[in-house]
Amino acid sequence: MNKGISVALLVVGIVLIIWGVSASESFSSDVSRFFTGSPTNKTVWLLIGGIVTAIVCKGVRHHPNRPFFKLCA
Repeated sequence: MNKGISVALLVVGIVLIIWGVSASESFSSDVSRFFTGSPTNKTVWLLIGGIVTAIVCKGVRHHPNRPFFKLCA
């Protein structure tokens, strides 16, 4: 079961990272970067979410005997 959760988290993480990179190249992100010097909040949160999900995926894969909900404890 942990392997299934791990694969699902990896897929979600990759999708979020791809979506975040795509959002960073959008017109609204370009406008935000022009005026504020940083991309939109949506872009940043998508990238952070993807990276965190990928890290959690690695945690699930390296601790197959621990239930998923106890990783943070």
